[in-house]
Amino acid sequence: MAQRPAERGDNITAGQLLVAIDNPELLMKLREAEAAKVVAAADYTRIQVGTRAEVVAERKAAVASAQANLTLAQQTYDRVKQITQGGYESIAKLDEATASLDVATRTLEQAKLAYDEAVAGYTVEERGVAQAAVAKADAAISTLQAQVGELTVKAPISGQVYQISAELGEYVSPGVPLLSLVDLGDVWVRFDLREDLVKGLKIGDRFTVKVPALGDKPVTVEIRTIATRGEYAGWRATRATGDFDLRTFEVRAYPVDKTPELRPGMSAYADWNAVR
Repeated sequence: MAQRPAERGDNITAGQLLVAIDNPELLMKLREAEAAKVVAAADYTRIQVGTRAEVVAERKAAVASAQANLTLAQQTYDRVKQITQGGYESIAKLDEATASLDVATRTLEQAKLAYDEAVAGYTVEERGVAQAAVAKADAAISTLQAQVGELTVKAPISGQVYQISAELGEYVSPGVPLLSLVDLGDVWVRFDLREDLVKGLKIGDRFTVKVPALGDKPVTVEIRTIATRGEYAGWRATRATGDFDLRTFEVRAYPVDKTPELRPGMSAYADWNAVR
């Protein structure tokens, strides 16, 4: 971890920098992906533009040169053939002229194919491949940018730094908590009550609790949640005596008036007979 401007107990605002993590390897991968995107985009632009005029002219000149070579080879073959028929030249010389004529013919065919390819430009498939390469590079950059963005942790809400789990210079792994925030403007009192004690309570009921940490200061709270607690053992419908098992309910009550002194973890109690 490279930076941690927030300390325990600091009051922070939403969007404030909490932690900055250093990951040179990830940043290098992002730069490599950006460079690969530049190469892919340049290649796609090249294919979109098509074959350069200079290349077309060069291949056209190659066709003309091959045509001239073929003409010369044809003339040479005709002369050698005539001389050979008169008995003034060997058969080997005629074979050599025949091979040269064949090579010149094939060279001209290749030159014409190259010229036609230059004039036609790139195929639809080649353009599609180049475009896909650009899209792939964009996706790689987006993925790495998202990972780089996670190296900077900002406060999602305004609150107070409650706990810090990572110190400067420590290595941190994905999913490991770095620090905890508490919203002191959103505190509540929680009671776990058996269902026979919940009888008569309803959402909106108000009663007074006392907080020992604040010198038994009375705080008026309002019930906003009444929910059953999860069962962690096998459920039995009735006991051997015939009495029903009693489930536990979680009751949450929120202060009616703001009480800045309240902190998470403080105890609170109420005169239950008075509440009922």
